[in-house]
Parts: sequence; C-alpha cells; structure tokens
Amino acid sequence: MDNGGGETARKRYYVSVGAGQILEDPTAAPYELVIMANEEELNRLQELFEEISSFDEAQAFHFGSHPFGKATRQEIDGGYSYLIDSIYRLLYECGTDETKRHIESMQLL
Repeated sequence: MDNGGGETARKRYYVSVGAGQILEDPTAAPYELVIMANEEELNRLQELFEEISSFDEAQAFHFGSHPFGKATRQEIDGGYSYLIDSIYRLLYECGTDETKRHIESMQLL
C-alpha cells in the first residue's frame, strides 16, 4: 500500500506494552496506547517485543542456572532498559497526540 510518496500507508493500532501486544481491534484485549504505524514501523515494534520476550527468558535462564554467572544484574538491566527505551521511543514517534502526552507524562524519554 503505497500512497505515492514512497511511504506505506499508516493504520491505527492499539498497543499493550506489558503484554507485548499490537492489536488492530480495540475490543480484542486491554491496551494502553494508540499508534498510527506503517508496515515497517509495525514490524520494528513486533521485533522489539520479541526481543524483550527473549531477553526475559534468557535472564530467567541465566540466573536460574548460573546464579553467580558472568553477566552482572546491572549489565542485564542495562540491556532491558535499552529495549524498553527503544519501544517507547518508537511508540512516541508513531503515537497519537494522546499517546505522546501519556509517554511524556511517564518521563521515559
């Protein structure tokens, strides 16, 4: 779907950061934020949610099987913070005015 300007059309999506969900139907599940994203932005957000899910699993495995492992809690937290920042930065860029105000009020960026 190209609008002639070289950029794909944007669609409205409903996002639950905690659940890592991006919904097209606002009645399908609870959501916190509304964005207008093109296919590329949507794919990037999905990738970030997958990365954070994988990160959570890796963190649980690391500390479950190697309580005195090489990675420090600070190093792991730094990686997690980077992913959360990346998610909220993208949500802000694609967000509706209300979403942008909400993210600003959270003082995450």
